[in-house]
Amino acid sequence: MDSTTPFSSNANGNGKIDEPLHVAMLPWLAMGHIYPYFEVAKILAQKGHFVTFINSPKNIDRMPKTPKSLEPFIKLVKLPLPYIEHLPQDAESTMDIPTNKGCYLKQAYDGLQDAVAELLQTSKPDWVLYDFAAGWLPPIAKSLNIPCAHYNITPAWNKVFFDPPKGQVKSLEDMCGPPKWVPFTTTIHLRPYEIIRAHAALKDEETGGVATFDLSKAYSSCDLFLLRTSREVEGEWLDYLADRYNVPVVPVGLLPPSMQIRDDEDEESNIDWVEIKAWLDTQVPSSVVYIGFGSELKLSQQDLTELAHGIELSGLPFFWALKNLKEGSLELPQGFEERTKERGIVWKTWAPQLKILAHGAIGGCMSHCGSGSVIEKLHYGHVLVTLPYLLDQALFSRALEEKKVAIEVPRSKEDGSFTRDSVAKTLRLAIVDEEGSTYRKNAKEMGNVFSSKDLHNQYIEDFIAALQKHKVLSSS
Repeated sequence: MDSTTPFSSNANGNGKIDEPLHVAMLPWLAMGHIYPYFEVAKILAQKGHFVTFINSPKNIDRMPKTPKSLEPFIKLVKLPLPYIEHLPQDAESTMDIPTNKGCYLKQAYDGLQDAVAELLQTSKPDWVLYDFAAGWLPPIAKSLNIPCAHYNITPAWNKVFFDPPKGQVKSLEDMCGPPKWVPFTTTIHLRPYEIIRAHAALKDEETGGVATFDLSKAYSSCDLFLLRTSREVEGEWLDYLADRYNVPVVPVGLLPPSMQIRDDEDEESNIDWVEIKAWLDTQVPSSVVYIGFGSELKLSQQDLTELAHGIELSGLPFFWALKNLKEGSLELPQGFEERTKERGIVWKTWAPQLKILAHGAIGGCMSHCGSGSVIEKLHYGHVLVTLPYLLDQALFSRALEEKKVAIEVPRSKEDGSFTRDSVAKTLRLAIVDEEGSTYRKNAKEMGNVFSSKDLHNQYIEDFIAALQKHKVLSSS
């Protein structure tokens, strides 16, 4: 059977075949949210369920094509965003705007309420899955007698930090953690400069506008709380959430590359991959550092300069996916590419990341620690050097440090700056030094969890069973 071929739902344990579900989905206006939602949509479709996938026209056009065999099961619905003053024309995603314009994108998202309500009323799905920014959706769903699930694409520990119980956070120090209100010991924390920088970045200085999200409402108003995670990664955090919000918490698994459904035959003959593979084939096994910071993170010139010098000082072979240089706003240090051309590549267009990560020459990765990026890298058992920028990235980085599968680049406690020497030292520690061998070993062991098809298939089966069970309960 082709990997994308749908098949009928499994028996429910009583000898009966469950009826196919119809699930509506409304992710936040960010490609980093849309992709994980779409992966769940394709998995549901592959198992014979139907999905109505809702987003803005431009974002749906940016999505990967639905595999042909799944097209009858997935309906893509384009809802135009309303006009919002101060939101740049044609901006429909976080990638289209600077961070400080996020409040206007949120207003546009909120402006979809009537259109979403009408769509749900006419399509009558069995479930609607909503994102963190759509706290307004559960009342609409409940008024139509449609069960709703909050599907959160980041780990459970984020929720603990970003929606603390009332009275627990009275100072910046409390906000940084580690959280005193969880019934277990953890070292995961934030740093003052990270919180200060994050809050400053959200404010539009021209208008004073700030994006605000009622996370407690989004988390506590659902019939099911779904997360892209697993009990092997954070079981005690999941248990805390179930107790805190008094809702069933269901991990859908990590949706690692081995679970993702795509038409990738063309990638093998892709001219870029042919060139990259030819270079990787010449490298010593497990020697190359893959460096990538995602498509939306924009490094400052100072950080880019220090990073480049640190990579050079490390003396390690590297493949650096650096798409942002195309915009012409950043420059590598003069002569960097010439000096390192014998052992490294700076790739300035789209790079087939999964193909590269699967190659035997890769020995470790440097990452900003976005959830999707971490899952892809650990899926292949690669040790990580982390350089987080956003709050959720910082928490993931500290969690991976706690598990001893990653080493974070040391930074100034005052402003978060780092030096080329700290980059070089951390890279060598993680990739080649004997002192870092435990991290490399642990990352390989964690890779076995992240890449286990049996484990993640079971999570998907349990997730679908939960949808079936609660659908029955809500309709009885």
